[in-house]
Amino acid sequence: MASRRHERTAARQSALQVLYTSEIKGTRPSDLLDSGLVLEDDGKSLSDYAIGLIEGVDEKMLPIDVRLNSTSENWKLNRMPIVDRCILRLATYEMLFVDEVPVSVAINEAVELAKDFGGEDESPRFVNGVLGRIARQLEEDAKDPEAARRREEEALAAYAFPTNEEDSAAEFAGEQPAAEGAVENAPAAESEDTSADAVSSEELACAAEESTCAPEEPVNVGL
Repeated sequence: MASRRHERTAARQSALQVLYTSEIKGTRPSDLLDSGLVLEDDGKSLSDYAIGLIEGVDEKMLPIDVRLNSTSENWKLNRMPIVDRCILRLATYEMLFVDEVPVSVAINEAVELAKDFGGEDESPRFVNGVLGRIARQLEEDAKDPEAARRREEEALAAYAFPTNEEDSAAEFAGEQPAAEGAVENAPAAESEDTSADAVSSEELACAAEESTCAPEEPVNVGL
């Protein structure tokens, strides 16, 4: 069991690096996989779980972003540091679409990623707060499916037609300003694995230092 947890933690780190690289390169995550450029240090392919996460986030990007847009108070997606946005997308995918992963585990693993790779000092707290709100939404959705459906429709409308002109212009221009401050903490989450050493790739190290450097090809996500 411990080995499987360690493998899952490593898979999340690899998936995060691919998601981050896809944003820097302006391409879809699945395109990086199809290009054959994404390999571990030893030249082997990514784990099945890492590939599943990458493809899942790519496929479910719209519902993921709609959910995040409705829960990240005062911080639209385009205004988050890239790494934080990728961490949130990764965790939200697991929370919404991977039944075998407990919500508390997905949150805790995301917070650990934010501690190691987050774009701001407050990234762990910010990530925890946003995902905590999603967790509470999921609990409410289970109790009242009809209310959940209405909320999803409202969230989709707000995402498609933002009322703030500045946010609309920024999204259209593809701006990525750094986030400031943080939101409140969610309740402490259960850990799946906290013993694995997190090793930053070149591109994530650059992001953690708020650098603008881009990854070299081929994209290497070895851990």
